[in-house]
Amino acid sequence: MKQAVSTPVVYYENAAGALLEEPAGFIRAIWGRKTQQYLKADVQALFSQMMVGLQRRNWSRMLIDQTNMRPFSPEEQQWIAQQWLPRAVTEGGYRHGAVLVSPNVMVRLATAYITTQVLNLALTYRSFDSDAAAQAWLLQQPASPGK
Repeated sequence: MKQAVSTPVVYYENAAGALLEEPAGFIRAIWGRKTQQYLKADVQALFSQMMVGLQRRNWSRMLIDQTNMRPFSPEEQQWIAQQWLPRAVTEGGYRHGAVLVSPNVMVRLATAYITTQVLNLALTYRSFDSDAAAQAWLLQQPASPGK
């Protein structure tokens, strides 16, 4: 019997964005899906749920769509770089992030600060202008942290 093609499943959503489990074996984070007005608590909750999704599925890959995202505040940048990222790598198995970049230069700068903080972590980020290119690269990476 032929298996039906699965569609992505939204497993978490708040004011900051939505998280989907992609059938190909990665988390898709869509920032700013509903509104540009969200709080630090919304950002932290979305990031926390990213790690939950990676752990639940034993996945190591994420596609992060920042096209509609607002810039991270300096406080958020610091929390992501110093607290969340190290935990996501060591506890969540996060290894590969394909970032669909925002046209907003301030978002790009805020993200660049964070991605430069991963030098000592077993994590690889790549930036892309198209979803297709981001997915193609991500699917070439191992699906599980141990592979």
